[in-house]
Amino acid sequence: MGRIIAVANQKGGVGKTTTAINLSACLAEKGQKVLAVDMDPQGNMTSGLGLDKDSVEKTVYDIIIGEAEIEETLQQGAVENIDILPTNIDLSAAEIELIGIDDKEYIMKKAIDKIKDNYDFVIIDCPPSLSMLTINAMTTADSVLVPIQCEYYALEGLSQLIHTVELVKERLNPVLEIEGVVFTMYDARTNLSLQVVENVKDNLQQNIYKTIIPRNIRLAEAPSYGMPINKYDPKSAGCDSYMRLADEVMNRD
Repeated sequence: MGRIIAVANQKGGVGKTTTAINLSACLAEKGQKVLAVDMDPQGNMTSGLGLDKDSVEKTVYDIIIGEAEIEETLQQGAVENIDILPTNIDLSAAEIELIGIDDKEYIMKKAIDKIKDNYDFVIIDCPPSLSMLTINAMTTADSVLVPIQCEYYALEGLSQLIHTVELVKERLNPVLEIEGVVFTMYDARTNLSLQVVENVKDNLQQNIYKTIIPRNIRLAEAPSYGMPINKYDPKSAGCDSYMRLADEVMNRD
């Protein structure tokens, strides 16, 4: 049975999609069968795994509005062992379409439940907001992985996200847990990065992954080539760190 992990942080620019793409690809390289679900209307996970988001015929939006079955929406990207549920800007209209729909919080859960046993991991990239799309991801998921950028305001908004996870657990998905926090964009040259890591460790009663993702130019370049880091530059520090993160995720009970 597949483990379903939602990658979420309502702050943009924290390495959320980068983490969703590269964790998926590194798990796949380690022989895991992965379903990558793009729930962010920007569609960056879709294009970062080698699909042209503007030319895919069926997307997550079509599943949400009941126009497509999940099996006909699945796509293969550029990476072996990964299937993709793609997304494009159409998904931004989903919030309006969902007004007045019964059980709207569970639409993706019902769809993914049909196929999750075909995968070892389902990785969901959430939008950078606490919206109905994020709620759908959290009702589907077993756990939430939170990327945190090593910057001064790192903890800001985190308590809100944790509160949302707790509300979803209480009211909609009793099995939901926080998978853990992963630090991103770490710059070893600055004291600030180190202080942020120490500060979060002191103030957060959550699992914190040992792997810290560095600020790395190759990680920033890879999406523009439609490749995850392990295909774009397997010898980079960014690839090494996501490979280690994949190991940690696989070894969690």
